Amino acid sequence: MNRSMFKSLAFLLTLALSGPALAGDGTPLRGVVELFTSQGCGSCPPADRAFETLVRQGDVVALAYHVDYWNYMGWADTLASKENTKRQYGYASSLGRSGVYTPQAILNGRDHIKGTDVGAINQKLGALEKAGGGLTIPVAAERKGDELAVKVGAGVGRADVVVVYFRRKETVELLKGENIGKKMVYWNSVTDVQTVGMWDGSALDLVLPAKLIDKDGNSGCAILLQSTGPQGEPAGILGATMMTGPTKS
Repeated sequence: MNRSMFKSLAFLLTLALSGPALAGDGTPLRGVVELFTSQGCGSCPPADRAFETLVRQGDVVALAYHVDYWNYMGWADTLASKENTKRQYGYASSLGRSGVYTPQAILNGRDHIKGTDVGAINQKLGALEKAGGGLTIPVAAERKGDELAVKVGAGVGRADVVVVYFRRKETVELLKGENIGKKMVYWNSVTDVQTVGMWDGSALDLVLPAKLIDKDGNSGCAILLQSTGPQGEPAGILGATMMTGPTKS
């Protein structure tokens, strides 16, 4: 069996077996960590460095959403968007919170924690899994030329299939604001979030254009199977996988 055939077989077995969630390289996944951060937030650099540790762990889907509500402090975050801010406020609604903060880490769409403590984040992911809040529905993705094939396993419930595009690594020199003079390296910075399908508990196959992975400096994407609240706000994540391309220095 050649290497290409082996990879295709492994991709199909991911959905055929009731095993743990897997990353694009086959690494078992412990959960999804979404960090809400800002270049203009004086408390965020330690969280950005902790986030890099999580990225390098390789066993979580780690996504960084730069928000824009600190831009008034004198430095406009070069990676921020109003859509990222809206997503964070959506989580505040689904978690029953009255406000947001940075650096905030959302875990599996179900809980939150300050984003500076890698040990505490990993511990809480473990607790969520034991309580039934882990990644229970298998999700797999494979790039085939210009197409991205996504497979979602069967289970119970309803959820959106969400693709999150990101830039793998960005180095930014901060010239103003609370972090003036710092040269920061940012990992997995989200550029776009798109809902591409609906899951009703039955196994689902989707074929998407792969070109967006390479658009506007993107170098990867995550696929999230995510439930929503009454107003469509993001809520618990049932399954996930991640694909990454080459990392720029």
